[in-house]
Amino acid sequence: MSKNKDFYDSKRAETYAQTVKITDPQKHSFYNLLQQFIGTYSLQDKKCLEIGSGTTGLFQDIVPDYTGTDIAESIQSNYRKPYFATNADGTYPFADNSFDAIWTITVYEHIPELDIALNEIKRILKPEGVVLFAPAWECTSWAADGYPVRPYSDFRLKGKLIKLSIPIRNARVFRLLFKIPKRLFRHSLYLLGYRHRKINYKKLKPNWEKYWMSDSDACNSIDTHDAILWFESNGFSCLSHPMPWRALTCHSAQGLVFRKR
Repeated sequence: MSKNKDFYDSKRAETYAQTVKITDPQKHSFYNLLQQFIGTYSLQDKKCLEIGSGTTGLFQDIVPDYTGTDIAESIQSNYRKPYFATNADGTYPFADNSFDAIWTITVYEHIPELDIALNEIKRILKPEGVVLFAPAWECTSWAADGYPVRPYSDFRLKGKLIKLSIPIRNARVFRLLFKIPKRLFRHSLYLLGYRHRKINYKKLKPNWEKYWMSDSDACNSIDTHDAILWFESNGFSCLSHPMPWRALTCHSAQGLVFRKR
């Protein structure tokens, strides 16, 4: 976690230069989704937390009672609302049952201690509280070395073969061949009473030296279905994709919404 914190403290402006340039929250690609979340669950007068609130706290005025948290101490001066840096062990500096609502957008794919961070959502969210969970789903292992954006001349034979294979491995049919059997197996276990206390995900090796492309610094790859199984197994109900069938067939959701039971 310390390397992760060092990277985002020292290289945040360089790595997310394009994001920092956005000063109008309405121009953010998730603005409409977030507004819908706030409106649907009547959060304007609720205590809200954004996990991974970013360099500028772009959404800090979207609700009156807003708190932001992110990994870097260095960005606190950019906030008008309360801001707290994540603890070094991956936990959040808040008491149990602190918030009525939490949202986190394109963040959890960058967290090395994924189970710790997910359990922190459960800990700090009030009973009946809601969470919008929207990581970048199914990040790829080849983003770390920038295979899609670098020319073939950058690579030796193995690298060239990896780059050549990417269009096939990215194809929906190819991915479904692996995804469907895995989902059916894990879903069947859930229906038979097994509870996924730890989330199933693929660990990735992030590139914290050079940011080639989006998610080249991702630490993990999460399937929407595995996220639903974890939340449903750990005291939440999925409001956006109710169990069992909508959860099983969930594809490339922009975000999932859960309520803590």
